[in-house]
Amino acid sequence: MTQLFDEKGAIIPVTLIQAGPCPVLQKRTVETDGYEAVQIGFDAKPERNANKAEKGHAAKSGAAPVRILREMRTEEASSLEVGQSISVEIFEEGEIVDVIGTSKGRGNASVRKRHGSKPGPKTHGSMYHNRPGSMGGSSEPARTFPGKPSAGHYGDARITAKNIKIVKTDLARNLIIVRGSIPGANGGYVIIRKGKKATAKA
Repeated sequence: MTQLFDEKGAIIPVTLIQAGPCPVLQKRTVETDGYEAVQIGFDAKPERNANKAEKGHAAKSGAAPVRILREMRTEEASSLEVGQSISVEIFEEGEIVDVIGTSKGRGNASVRKRHGSKPGPKTHGSMYHNRPGSMGGSSEPARTFPGKPSAGHYGDARITAKNIKIVKTDLARNLIIVRGSIPGANGGYVIIRKGKKATAKA
C-alpha cells in the first residue's frame, strides 16, 4: 500500500496491483463444454520449473508456462482468442471492481482475537480475564449449539473485497491502483473482476 494526493490535496490510501499481461491459454465453448469461459494465466515461470503437462498446455497457445491458472466465465469469451494477451486496458479509471484474495493466515487464535469477544473484570480477584465464557445451557439443552464463536483456525480464507474503486491505471507497467486495502499479504495473488453489485464510492 501507499498513498496519493487528489486535486484538493487530500490523501488517498491506495494499493498497487500488477494486473497482467494474462495470456489466454484455452477457451471453453457451449458446443464442446456446455458453457463459455476462458482460461487465463499469470506470472510466467522458467520452463525448468514446469512439468511436462504444464509445458504442453502452454505450448498450445504459444505462451510460456505460468504459475497461476484460472478459468473465468464471461459473455465476452467468444471475442477472445487463444494466445491473446489480456492487459490493464480492459479496466478504466473510476471503475468499480471486486478483488478476491486469500486473507493472511493467523494460525490457531483465541476467541478474543478471532471473534472480538470482550474480557471479564480485571480486578477484585475475578479470575476471569481471557476465557471464552459460558458455552451453552445446563441440563437443557445440555450441549453447545453449532456455530458457537470459539477459539480455532483464523484467516487463510477466500475473501472478496467488494466495490473497490480504481483510482488510476498504468498501462506501461501493467498496474492498477485501487482505493483502500485488499485481502492478503504483500506479494499475494488476487483476482480482479467487474463489480457485481457496483455502487458509487467517493
